[in-house]
Amino acid sequence: MRAPDGADFHASVWATAERLIGLRQELARWAARTPLPAERQEDLVLAAYEAMANSAEHAYPDGGGGPLEVTAHCAEDELSVVVADRGRWKVPDPGETVRGRGRSMIGVLSDASATEHRDDGTTVVMRFRFAPERRR
Repeated sequence: MRAPDGADFHASVWATAERLIGLRQELARWAARTPLPAERQEDLVLAAYEAMANSAEHAYPDGGGGPLEVTAHCAEDELSVVVADRGRWKVPDPGETVRGRGRSMIGVLSDASATEHRDDGTTVVMRFRFAPERRR
């Protein structure tokens, strides 16, 4: 199965809080044209937005933002979303008790996820099956 128009999603933006709102809406519109059930579309958009917000806040901590790419692909039995920045990785603070749940949330919302840290940025890959085995 593919999105009815057959197109994958791709956007390159400057990662700032203001720009991410519009990007989240664009991704939601794309997901709505796929075979993914509505509840799972919400999971996809929330998980992807969390990865985007982490990039804006942590990869570019000075608040000025930086390059961010979001791609999504609809395959036979799943959707994949990739969020990639060119910033620096911020090691999570183990003493943080109020924040720092984004990566865990991505893991719960998606059927599979992986984060790759490199010298030239961080990439988060999330997968959402059309008929998932729910872990909740």
